[in-house]
Amino acid sequence: MGKKRLKLGWGAALAAGALLRLLFFYRLRPALSGDSLIYSELARNLLARHLYGYSGTPLQPTLIRLPGYPLFLAACYGLSGGFHPAVALWVQMTLDLLGCALLGLLSARLAQRALGKIEPSEMVSARVGLAAVWLAALCPFTANLSVVLLPESLSVFCVVTTLFALERWEACSRQGKWSRMGETGFWTAAIGCSLAWAVLLRPDQGLLAAVVLPAMLWVGWRTGARHGMGLAGRLWPAAAASLLFLLPLLAWGARNWRVFHVLQPLAPRYAQDPDEQPPLGFYRWYRSWAVEYKSNLDIYWTYDDDPIHMRDLPARAIDNPRQRRETRAVFDRYNQTLTATPALDAAFARIAHQRIAAHPLRYYVVLPMERELDMWLRPRLEFLAMPVDWWNFSRHPRQSVEEAAYALVNALYLALALVGLLRWAKRRYQGGELLAFVMLAFVALRFALLLTLDNSEPRYTLECFPVVMALGAMALPPRTNG
Repeated sequence: MGKKRLKLGWGAALAAGALLRLLFFYRLRPALSGDSLIYSELARNLLARHLYGYSGTPLQPTLIRLPGYPLFLAACYGLSGGFHPAVALWVQMTLDLLGCALLGLLSARLAQRALGKIEPSEMVSARVGLAAVWLAALCPFTANLSVVLLPESLSVFCVVTTLFALERWEACSRQGKWSRMGETGFWTAAIGCSLAWAVLLRPDQGLLAAVVLPAMLWVGWRTGARHGMGLAGRLWPAAAASLLFLLPLLAWGARNWRVFHVLQPLAPRYAQDPDEQPPLGFYRWYRSWAVEYKSNLDIYWTYDDDPIHMRDLPARAIDNPRQRRETRAVFDRYNQTLTATPALDAAFARIAHQRIAAHPLRYYVVLPMERELDMWLRPRLEFLAMPVDWWNFSRHPRQSVEEAAYALVNALYLALALVGLLRWAKRRYQGGELLAFVMLAFVALRFALLLTLDNSEPRYTLECFPVVMALGAMALPPRTNG
């Protein structure tokens, strides 16, 4: 592939990606609600009152959200001179496209290593990089999230930048460029800063650090020994990246200790402040039957605010007539006040205990796997005005067809990733084992984490999509001889 054609291909991919994001931007234009409203309020209070908390009299500090995304919004609002969410979305779209380009470069380098010294490897690696750019630029799910005021788009960008910086750092290390002030030092700092921003955006991104930092320690130890480095020389890259990763978390934990007198370096699982008690009995009951995303809207996010109805429960939520009567009684008591109380929580906990005791395999194995499959296989476009019961063609035929098309696109990305993984595994590695381990270990850890969630959240799988798209690019170019 000639350089001119390659540049034209990259330019066309990024232009198409920009157009797709603009289409989503002008189609969505949503009013702020839910988590987006929370993040925006935190950002505005940071700017106006210099305090991280909710508006009120007096202003209430909080720790329910990590400060990474509110700080990003506050910076965008401050630079634009007012409350302009569109400015933050333009920045997100730009960073998302930059991530597409970085993923293309990373994929090309991974392909070059996998092909080793095969003669046409440079041509094929160029095609892999171009394929990765197209897959990333035209992915409707990441494009959709880039025009929503939520941290997921920036979180995906952090995954790409971390993997890209790790590949560059490992390549410099293999070549003996071990100076703290040279390329190795630059990429070490890039890894540490990217990991820090990732975990300040979302607490589950600590999983990225959990695979990257041990990999750096392993490579640093082996490479340092090969170049005759002492103990400090072998450890300094992993130590420096770890320090950059931990410093913001230590500062955030110190703030929470000073304000709330609690040890909380991340965000609490149920997004509650120290003086709030989450309805754990209700969550346990919900986890005993919930699978699909639709139940989040009908029950999970409705509880403690709006009415909940028996008609919204699937058949698997009721095991027998007695349980139906008990569940209906609890629903009726709640709907009288629309307030979660300890007594109601205890009632939900009793029903959950009965269900779990009767079907422990369903609770601990079957339902978590079904929720995970729902997260991976459904179309991740919940922020468009699309029906959540997209499979119900009789109620909304046109929208269901559109959603089914997105589901097929999602399945295509996953199928390409599987084919690319199998093809990549057959090639001869030339130092690419580190990236292969990090990428697959990261996906495996996120898969395991999602099994522990109460509810299906399809957008939580998007942090894995840089790996999905990089592997998918391996499946597209034709095979070479050798």
